[in-house]
Amino acid sequence: MRYSLLDLAPIPEGADAAQSIRNSTALAQAAEGLGYHRYWLAEHHNMPGIASSATAVMIGHIAAHTTRMRVGSGGIMLPNHSPLVIAEQFGTLAAIHGDRIDLGLGRAPGTDMETARALRRNMAAQDTFPQDVLELMAYLGDPEPGQKLHAIPGEGSKVPVWILGSSLYGAQLAAHLGLPYAFASHFAPDMLGQAAEVYRRGFKPSEYLSAPHFMMAMNIFAADTSDQAIYLRTSMQQAFVRLRSGQPSKLPRPVARIEDVAEPAWIRAVNHALSVSATGDAAQVREQTARLIEAYQPDEVMISGQIHDPAARIHSFEIAAEVMQSLGAEPA
Repeated sequence: MRYSLLDLAPIPEGADAAQSIRNSTALAQAAEGLGYHRYWLAEHHNMPGIASSATAVMIGHIAAHTTRMRVGSGGIMLPNHSPLVIAEQFGTLAAIHGDRIDLGLGRAPGTDMETARALRRNMAAQDTFPQDVLELMAYLGDPEPGQKLHAIPGEGSKVPVWILGSSLYGAQLAAHLGLPYAFASHFAPDMLGQAAEVYRRGFKPSEYLSAPHFMMAMNIFAADTSDQAIYLRTSMQQAFVRLRSGQPSKLPRPVARIEDVAEPAWIRAVNHALSVSATGDAAQVREQTARLIEAYQPDEVMISGQIHDPAARIHSFEIAAEVMQSLGAEPA
């Protein structure tokens, strides 16, 4: 089992995107020393609190400031892009950084529909995600005789492709294509068990992967004391409430009591969305994480956790790495 890190490059209240990118760079460098296997960045647009909208640019920046750790997308929202353009972007990243680049693909817009229209310029009525994935993989593979369209750079790079999802759709597609699969249980927990079962049961070995590789995403909010961890978690709780109520913002400062700033119904909804999480000191985080690993048997755990203070965020990931190693995970 491996452990990896998902970063949304959060922009905290009181800071700007430039500071957020510096924070992510420092976190990535710390994560490499802590044995994290991958460092993934997520594509979101029109979000005041997320600085990773130009995901390929951020991946290149993080890869340039680290040396060994794999760096990639968790994920690129493929409906927003031409497969050829993504093949060229990630082929360029691979040409610069070698075999350290991952390409995780999702089919959601990653934003609101008005922004999706601005990104795509035209909205196709049909779902072409499976065809787009195959087209993209063909650009990254070896050229066929007579092929007229080529991704340069990209052709022959065979950048590893992952399917990301929060429903059974992605699990079925990843299984059919013989690709690794990552489930977004850090914010969409309901189908985690079903998706793992569907993926493993339906997996077809391929030239890319001989056996299923299932990644479970979870949040960890860790600190030296339980009270401090609960306090840090309120930033992400507030951010979710604001996002789900149509008022996205920068990552809020933590508060002493989430009940003082959010209605009970919103707190229940957000706590359910974040239920695949571990919060507390090292012992509590170990106990909660062990239960999740025992229940879902992931091949890899992708750890997230939006924390307002950059130093507290690094410390949380330090504790998380120690916990994962104590549970038998292998550091990179």
